[in-house]
Parts: sequence; C-alpha cells; structure tokens
Amino acid sequence: MNSEREPGRVVRVAIVDDDRLVRMALRLIIDGEPDLTVVAEAADGEAATGVVAEHRPDVVLMDVRMPGRDGLSATREVLTGQSPPRVLVLTTFDSDDLVLGALRAGALGFVLKDTPPPRIADAVRTVADGHPVLSPEATARVIAAATGPGSSDIRAASREAARKRLSALTERELDTARAIADGLGNPEIAERLHISVATVKAHIGSLFTKLAVENRVQIALLVRDAAE
Repeated sequence: MNSEREPGRVVRVAIVDDDRLVRMALRLIIDGEPDLTVVAEAADGEAATGVVAEHRPDVVLMDVRMPGRDGLSATREVLTGQSPPRVLVLTTFDSDDLVLGALRAGALGFVLKDTPPPRIADAVRTVADGHPVLSPEATARVIAAATGPGSSDIRAASREAARKRLSALTERELDTARAIADGLGNPEIAERLHISVATVKAHIGSLFTKLAVENRVQIALLVRDAAE
C-alpha cells in the first residue's frame, strides 16, 4: 500500500495490544474521531495476523512486547500480504530494540502509549496517508538504544548488510536514497539533484523494488545503517 488514502475515506484501524484497558482506551480515541474507526482488536501477535487478514484494516496500531508472538514478528508477517496495512507501533519504551526492528520490518512509525489522544489520532491519519510518524522523544530514545554501550557489533553487522543492499543501486538512486534519509520530500529532492519530480518518483519506485522495502522510513534506516 504505497498510495495515499482517498479524500474523505474513513480510516479502518485494528488495535493489537495484550492489555485490555489499553485497547479500550485506544478504541475510545479512534472511534471518537469522525474519520477513524476501529474494525478489529487482537491481544497478541498471533491473533493480529488473523484479524488483519479478515478485516483488512488500513492501519494497525501494534504493541511491540506481548506474550507469545511479539509485534516485530507480527509486523513482518502482516506486511507480506497483498495490499498490506500500514503499521504504527505502540511502545512504553522498555523495548527499544523491538521498535528499531519493527521500523526495519516496515512499520511506518511509532508513538508512545502515553501520547495525548489528539496526537495519537493525528498519527493514525498521517500513517494512513503513507507518511512516517517519528516523535522527537521516541526518536531520541531509539537512537540512544542503537548507539549505546555494547551495540558496536550489532551496528557493524547492520552496516555491512545495509552497504551490500545499497550496492545494487545506481549513483542517482543512491543520491535519492540519501536525500530521503535527510528528510526531504520529492520537490526538495528534485531541486537538490536538479531533476524533475517525475524522475524522483521513478527513482523511488526503483528503490522500493531493488531494496525490497515498503516505505521511505526503511530507505532512510538503510542509508543511516550504511553510514554508521
């Protein structure tokens, strides 16, 4: 699912969290918005794959740490199907490594569970439109987890794997990937590289295919992994 939602369309949401009270709170937030609706709930990653297949939500609010199958594994599976949903990860930040893994698996962003309700609703809308949601507080914690003591071997392995994947790109595609990692939109990338927006879109399409990614966040993570 790479296109933006149709204007005026109600966003269908599935909530995956092992805490019943959290699910209830999220349902109240989502169903309280005229353009959002909860179509399914699941209490763990295993059940998540079933409800996604049955209800075909636009967005999945996915907890990362749950009994049994975690959100990372579930995210990978739900994104392999036809017309997959977009995944917005929920976290309390006792599991930063899983959040990083979920982003690399294709989640389009993450929010803290104590985020104010209006911002959670806005995050769902943003993800539904195909744009990443990375709150400053959450981003800082994830970066700290990825670069902290004892992470050098993990970073080295990630760097080698990322460089191998990026080696399949042309020079112009790599320039485009780097611009995405810098947070530029298509018009800004076109201006930087002195090419048309249509050409930028063509390069991004090639990036999705060659790198086997679902969104721009994964491209940015690959570029940053390769540079570490």
